[in-house]
Amino acid sequence: MLTGIYAPIPTPFAADGEIGWEELKKNLAWWGATPLAGLVVAGTNGEAAYLEGAEKERLVACVREGTPAEKKVVAGTGCESTRETIALSRTVAKAGADAVLVLNPYYFRGGMTKEVLQKHYFTVAESSPVPVIIYNMPRNTGFNMDSDLLISLSRHPNITGLKDSSGNIVQISEVVAQAGDSFAVFAGSANFLLPSLLMGAAGGTLALANIMPRECVKIYDLFKAGRLEEARNVQLRVLEVNAAVTSRWGVPGLKAALDLMGRYGGPPRSPLLPLPAGLREELKKILAGVDLL
Repeated sequence: MLTGIYAPIPTPFAADGEIGWEELKKNLAWWGATPLAGLVVAGTNGEAAYLEGAEKERLVACVREGTPAEKKVVAGTGCESTRETIALSRTVAKAGADAVLVLNPYYFRGGMTKEVLQKHYFTVAESSPVPVIIYNMPRNTGFNMDSDLLISLSRHPNITGLKDSSGNIVQISEVVAQAGDSFAVFAGSANFLLPSLLMGAAGGTLALANIMPRECVKIYDLFKAGRLEEARNVQLRVLEVNAAVTSRWGVPGLKAALDLMGRYGGPPRSPLLPLPAGLREELKKILAGVDLL
């Protein structure tokens, strides 16, 4: 079972929109030296919706090669069709992914009943050569997979976890309580990491872990050590900067933060635009407030 803190890494693009492979390798060297449990490739922060299939395959291979062997690599493979999701899951498994993170189909959201989604995920799980992690992201998909559905999906032996970005701590608690000890529930954002851990989550897959990996791992480690007041203090400290790189400014904010810190964020891929100069100055003050600059 996967546990700990994972960073869903951004895909570095050059000004012409092509992937910056050398910049990626430099970022990987930095993340690899941190106590992160692993990295997630081609997820929301990786701008998966704007990546081609061949790019995803090469990204996974590059990340696996540039990441210490003891750290896991998870690849986002959720596509609108079951067929494409299976094909991509098989491809990234060959490229070195230890597990796949599968966002639910959502374009025909009116037809995404519990029966439809259960069949989709079970079919993917039966065909995937590596474990499947469900990805619940209501903000992007437009609907939430409820606890009844998630618990039913957890019964499949090759569906081994959930990244829940809903922020619904009641739902997260219900899944933890009923899915069983072998099913790993991950907080999908740092702003509810500690509450999720308190309710039994196995860790977090956090945008904030890209720029504050040690602090995110510290919350996890302090919790595991029973030092809850200290964990609470760190949790409170990261709330503003987490909002800046997630709900407020999203991928452009996260990439701008990396740039400001001397790493490589670079521009997002079109149609997303870089964070405007005025907001970069505001972000700079937020980062300075938590000693990142």
